[in-house]
Amino acid sequence: MKKLIIINGPNLNLLGKREPNIYGSLTFAAFLDEVKAKHKNVALDYYQSNIEGELIDKLQEVGFSYDGIILNAAAYTHTSVGIGDAVKAIETPVIEVHISNTFGREAFRHESYISANAKGVILGFGLQSYELAIQSFL
Repeated sequence: MKKLIIINGPNLNLLGKREPNIYGSLTFAAFLDEVKAKHKNVALDYYQSNIEGELIDKLQEVGFSYDGIILNAAAYTHTSVGIGDAVKAIETPVIEVHISNTFGREAFRHESYISANAKGVILGFGLQSYELAIQSFL
């Protein structure tokens, strides 16, 4: 059984309420329930924090014992050298995920401190981006 974790960054706790035209109206909790029901052969954990250091701590905690990490660092993707360095420092492969197509948004969202050290990047498919990341580990 694969052991995966989804790690979400700032403001993703507001999914379902926040800018539904960009992020949709489904809460992440409801989406996660659907994904877990679909993938009973995967041990899927979840973590969310609005705090950069807590995301780094979680990456370091799981980065040597999980089969895969699905990371949506949200706005920290474009600002956090520390999260990028944490992804580089761990052994567990990381798939960088974004709900929106970041290249279709503000110019500052076109840069990522994570991508260079990620196994891959999936963006622009809504919450389905997470599902595609899970599939990549199976």
